[in-house]
Amino acid sequence: MHIVRFVSPLTSADAVGVDDGDQVAQLEGVTTVGELLRLPVAELRERCAAAAGPRHPSASVRRLAPVDGLMEVWAAGVTYRRSREARVTESERAADVYELVYDAERPELFFKSVAWKVSGDGGRIAVRADSEIDVPEPELGLVLNAAGEIAGYTVVDDVSSRTIEGVNPLYLPQAKIYLGACAVGPAIRPVWEVADPYALDITLTIARAGETVWNGKASTSELHRRLDDLAGYLFRADVFPDGAVLSTGTSLVPDLPFTLHDGDTVTIGIAEIGTLTSAVVKGLAAMRR
Repeated sequence: MHIVRFVSPLTSADAVGVDDGDQVAQLEGVTTVGELLRLPVAELRERCAAAAGPRHPSASVRRLAPVDGLMEVWAAGVTYRRSREARVTESERAADVYELVYDAERPELFFKSVAWKVSGDGGRIAVRADSEIDVPEPELGLVLNAAGEIAGYTVVDDVSSRTIEGVNPLYLPQAKIYLGACAVGPAIRPVWEVADPYALDITLTIARAGETVWNGKASTSELHRRLDDLAGYLFRADVFPDGAVLSTGTSLVPDLPFTLHDGDTVTIGIAEIGTLTSAVVKGLAAMRR
């Protein structure tokens, strides 16, 4: 079962429902994912089990990114050894910053996107026009309710400019936060349906002109942090009335000098969670078309 945000075939309005693989049952009285995430996990589970609204064939609904309302997307960095190595390699002057944070008690957390800027499955991601090396970062996303409980999981692409971040760690916001830098989807797998989130295979495939130019495989078993610990740090001194998505870091980073190109297709798969596919464009103008 997945919780999906979609365009209703009946009303053409945004809706939220439960997808069993064959049909999407619309949740009555709920119009946003944010409304669901105001509920405790136990109550959210009951609401999903009792979905009794209009039903639509799964193949007939257009899915939207499962992020809306006042939801925010945040991300954790340097949570896998591969990520630490990549950040050290690309950094020109402050490699020790990434070495230190890997083993520090406090994780690196940073803001990634507001809900309305997030791309969904089949949407577009962008590489910056002022950057030479840009990469996708496939990550397991924690879907957190307003109380900070892990309510489910999703797939996140934390698109990043390695060029900009590598010059100076203080440029991290410019490397990570811009229109087209965040994709989430295609849905939310409820927490009660995933037996072991530390045993999920993650795959990344980058296609160019119909040919695979990069692919890799990793596992959440390599994660250096506990998921509930990451969530706890995010909620220590902040509030999220409609919940949040917290991306948990990547262990799949193409070696330098690989970069995404305009026209590439990025496909990220996480076992038990789903597959997120995005088309790459270059620059702000292309993203706004």
